[in-house]
Amino acid sequence: MTHRIAIAPSGFKESLSAARVAEAIAVGVRRVIPDAELDLIPLVDGGEGTAEALALAGGGRLVPCTATGPVGEPVASHFALLGGPGPLTAVVEMAAVAGLALVPPGLRHPGATTTYGVGELIRAALDSGARRILIGCGDSGTSDGGAGALQALGARLADRHGRELRRGGGALHELERIDASGLDPRLARTELLVACNPYNVLCGKRGVARVFGPQKGATPAEVELLSAGLERLADVLTRDLAPAFTPATGAPVDLRTAPGTGASGGLGAGLAAVGARLLPRYDVLLDGLDLDARLARADFVITAEGALDSQTVRGKIPAEVARRAHACGVPVLVLAGTIGPGAQDVRAVGVDAYSSILPAPMTLVEAIGRSGEFLADATERAMRIMALGTRLAPLAA
Repeated sequence: MTHRIAIAPSGFKESLSAARVAEAIAVGVRRVIPDAELDLIPLVDGGEGTAEALALAGGGRLVPCTATGPVGEPVASHFALLGGPGPLTAVVEMAAVAGLALVPPGLRHPGATTTYGVGELIRAALDSGARRILIGCGDSGTSDGGAGALQALGARLADRHGRELRRGGGALHELERIDASGLDPRLARTELLVACNPYNVLCGKRGVARVFGPQKGATPAEVELLSAGLERLADVLTRDLAPAFTPATGAPVDLRTAPGTGASGGLGAGLAAVGARLLPRYDVLLDGLDLDARLARADFVITAEGALDSQTVRGKIPAEVARRAHACGVPVLVLAGTIGPGAQDVRAVGVDAYSSILPAPMTLVEAIGRSGEFLADATERAMRIMALGTRLAPLAA
């Protein structure tokens, strides 16, 4: 009997791409079931690796460029141009220019980091002739509501004295007005699609600064300053920009609480204010993968992510894979670098079992450096336990 196993993981942040995670899991499976029929489906969520993955899937290419990084220094970055019919489509991956991995540990202060480079990549994509731009949100190291991206695209953000606002979310509470007259006119003729987690909103109790600010290095006091700044930004964007840039749907967007406005530290809200459509990321990113049919053909699904915790069920790849596989009646195993509070919630979305890949306590540096090895070993252990369970089942019956 041939075992059909679908391997559909996300990448491990700052460690392995989704493709390398899938390959490591495949190594572990083949140690136990050498003749297994494996379907490797590396998945991206808009964060690290998105541009490269979509370029490979869509017959496109990466375009290298230099842009302003999250701490204000130039970084080597890229965007993708996709093949296929229709208008030329570009993919801008915000993590490639403003991701947390680009912020040195000693500089992780989200009040100071900027999305300016995201706006530069969008302009570079426009210069390449793109008339449809997909912006992937995820793995950000910023919390400026997309203010930096707007500045790079030509908007002028001023304080009450008329001075240009300094970059970073920590200055947003000083924002008085936005002058949109200098915005790149090509934006009005370009379809902007933002692939984002719809659970992330800009403001309120579950606002992005409160949920993700601490992960990016913000203290409790800084979280409150960032939250106040994003509230102020939403007010000014709505007053000065949103009426002039109604999204393609024609429906008004509540920049404070609409799904996806909090994506990538609020980048979703900033781009929505200049006409971008905020779309559930998997509706965009999984298009063309035929994922549901591939999961349905499998006897078993293995997915993975770096950290399994309470955030997983709020739009992370393992939850999306489990939900789809559960609808097909296919069991799911999740492998994770770490298991955190709330991990058990994944059972509600169709996960049958989950396990950490770490064999013993160790430093983060060692865990990241050996993650491929640990993934293969953890997969082998899981498959041997499953094989033992299969042998014991008749005895139990």
